[in-house]
Amino acid sequence: MQWTLVIPLKPLSRAKSRLADTAADGVRPGLVLAFAQDTVAAGLACPGVSDVVVVTDDQRAGRELSALGARIVPDAPARGLNAALAHGASAVRLARPRAAVAALNADLPALRAVELSRVLSAAAEFPRAFLADAAGIGTTLLAAGAEQELAPVFGPDSRARHRESGAVELLPEDVDSVRQDVDTGDDLRAALALGVGPYTATACADLRLCAP
Repeated sequence: MQWTLVIPLKPLSRAKSRLADTAADGVRPGLVLAFAQDTVAAGLACPGVSDVVVVTDDQRAGRELSALGARIVPDAPARGLNAALAHGASAVRLARPRAAVAALNADLPALRAVELSRVLSAAAEFPRAFLADAAGIGTTLLAAGAEQELAPVFGPDSRARHRESGAVELLPEDVDSVRQDVDTGDDLRAALALGVGPYTATACADLRLCAP
């Protein structure tokens, strides 16, 4: 099964405020963009991924991620994360009604294509499935097979909410890079310990607090 990844990204200037103790306001947008670049690059390198759609209204992010090969879809609903994901999935299925879609967080700087492939292969066994984040509370990936609604419920306690929605929780081994999203300085240090992609590595080079 081939998947289309749908990745939401809010305007860089408003993203990741919880990283304020690690990266100053002037630095943080570039760091957030680097997370997204490494996420998109790893997604495009995954054999199970046919294409990547990024839902964003940020012009800088749109240019940089389009240059990597992502398709940019404007966040027309402008009603938050779940509306953006549903809009992205609808845009994909407008052209390919039977496309398998997977919502993926934009803040996975350590993402490895081989681990993402493992998760998507497991997801292909179910109509809808999700992967919990490293903290065990949130969600980093939600997958919906052909003719299945994505029905995202990201946000607080999304692991429990996705389970309650009927999605099957995936429990593959050795997929830490797909679970390790970044909201805080500690999360970033954990991602660095796993080994981040080149964009994040460069963005972190001058941040002493980024050292693992």
